Amino acid sequence: MQRQFLIFLIRWPLNSLGLWIAVRLLGTGYSDAQVDASIGVFLLAGLIFSIINSILKPIVVILSLPAILLTLGLFVLVVNGFLVYISLQLTPGLEMSFGNSILAGIILALINYVVSSVVEMNVRRKEMS
Repeated sequence: MQRQFLIFLIRWPLNSLGLWIAVRLLGTGYSDAQVDASIGVFLLAGLIFSIINSILKPIVVILSLPAILLTLGLFVLVVNGFLVYISLQLTPGLEMSFGNSILAGIILALINYVVSSVVEMNVRRKEMS
């Protein structure tokens, strides 16, 4: 339980950073939208995304399993984009189009993959010592 909480605490600021990078690189997807969000807004968005990702993602993946199997896993990108879209809709001061949310989901999936890999490498190294 303690390790899972530690992973959550590591992912939260990194997801916030990933959302900041995604908004800066991709924009919002709306032609006249300006993003004046502070670091606190991105930290809140990262927290909301981390909570939604840990609670809602397993349910959405199970429900969309036929589409994931049919597309040989590519539908997971849409699932990640959907979770980003929901997170940003719940965050006051930030919004993003669904298309850009899918691209932001790719960025956040890469960040979460790196975090999981680093944590697993550390766990294996501790088990071998």
